[in-house]
Amino acid sequence: MRLAPPLLLTMQSPPTEREGRQQAGLRLQHEALSEVYGPVYSMYLGSQPTVIVRGFKALKEILVVKGTEFADRPQNRLTRTVSHLKGLVVAPYGKTWKEHRRFTLSTLRNFGLGRKSMEEKIAEESAYLIQDFKKNKDTLFDPHCVINNAVSNIICSIVFGRRYDYDDSTFQDILHLVNENMKMTMGIWGQLYNAFGFIHYLPLPHQKILKNIDTVYGFLQRIVEEHKKTRTPGEPRDYIDCYLEELDKSALQGEEDNNNKKTFDNQNLSTCVADLFIAGTETTSATMEWSLLYMMAFPEVQEKCRKEIDKIRGDRTRLDYEDRVSMPYTQAVLQEVLRMASIVPLGIPHTNLKEEQLNGYTIPKGTIIITDLSSLNYDETYWKYPHEFNPENFLTEDGELRRVEPFLPFSAGPRVCLGENLARMETFLFFTGLLTHFEFHWPDPASPPDLTPVYALSQTPKHFKMCLVPRINDKPS
Repeated sequence: MRLAPPLLLTMQSPPTEREGRQQAGLRLQHEALSEVYGPVYSMYLGSQPTVIVRGFKALKEILVVKGTEFADRPQNRLTRTVSHLKGLVVAPYGKTWKEHRRFTLSTLRNFGLGRKSMEEKIAEESAYLIQDFKKNKDTLFDPHCVINNAVSNIICSIVFGRRYDYDDSTFQDILHLVNENMKMTMGIWGQLYNAFGFIHYLPLPHQKILKNIDTVYGFLQRIVEEHKKTRTPGEPRDYIDCYLEELDKSALQGEEDNNNKKTFDNQNLSTCVADLFIAGTETTSATMEWSLLYMMAFPEVQEKCRKEIDKIRGDRTRLDYEDRVSMPYTQAVLQEVLRMASIVPLGIPHTNLKEEQLNGYTIPKGTIIITDLSSLNYDETYWKYPHEFNPENFLTEDGELRRVEPFLPFSAGPRVCLGENLARMETFLFFTGLLTHFEFHWPDPASPPDLTPVYALSQTPKHFKMCLVPRINDKPS
């Protein structure tokens, strides 16, 4: 049967109600609609008819079983302005995207992804992070900027071949603009810009989004141009140099074979660099902030993590990534943070390459598909404690880590996050490093931490301050 006409929800809601719902997140709204209309239903987002997919069966159909059929990305004015239909995140599914994803995965591995060299790089950055935290042990400390910078330095080291000091004001400004745009693009002015092209040149708040984009891309483009001047052909230092090698190969091949058109070009380079920089910073940084906030909200969990860390670490200064296999509780805690925080709750929109069947409905070609990944995280079918933070959700009765198939924080299928392994390594090493050196305490015991997320493309915690208590000698007692 044909999909029912979209529900007129967003367009009928008064602006104040809509903005409040955006700030609180869409989970409860989608949950209520799903109870009435089932796991697949349609609604208007602005003026755009959109299909929402919830629940494991329907999501697995979209992402895995028919992953290729639904692997395309919908396009709007903002995505075209930002990506020009290039890059890795919102580029259309096809030859160019597949070649760039394959090249990027290969290049990331060549520069250490999944290897000891990458672990050493993260451990080195963790040492800088710990040192900066120690400077703030006698004050109420907001960790947002330094965590954001530390996490970003890992992807910067791969893509740019360098890291940035935490007091680098230019880099801090760029990270701020990225964070700001993640929120603004999901706000009312981002949506109005997508809906009404005529406002492009009007002096309205959406101009801030466009200005931020230009500033961030200008920063990245200067790095690319510097690489063009300083690189040594055949000796790539980082991702940018490797891409420039591909451009050299394309230039040598020329345009003689019309059936093998070049897919590597300067605009794709710029967009890939931006995609890696932004995606490699925002979500992992949010994960780290959420993990600290939950540790302060649940000090007994923090203490159990620390005891397991101390037991496995012994007399060593830090843990290795391979130690995680002997640390089921700490792994369960990090998984539980991802579950409860639902950092990318709705994933990135998909669309279908041709007319498809889903859950008994006919989905017309090019329909926007929202994959509500957060619907899996609180489903009472799969979790012992679906609505509370409890690491037991990921542990067996024997205390071993259990795999929960309907848990997809990095999505799944052809468009699965290509940085998943890097993000997991960063999170584990940063988290265990910080808990080795500090106890984290909420400043006001009478007022518990606010765990309400700030709604954007990714869900981040509200900025918070914390008390740091350095551990004596940083050694287990």
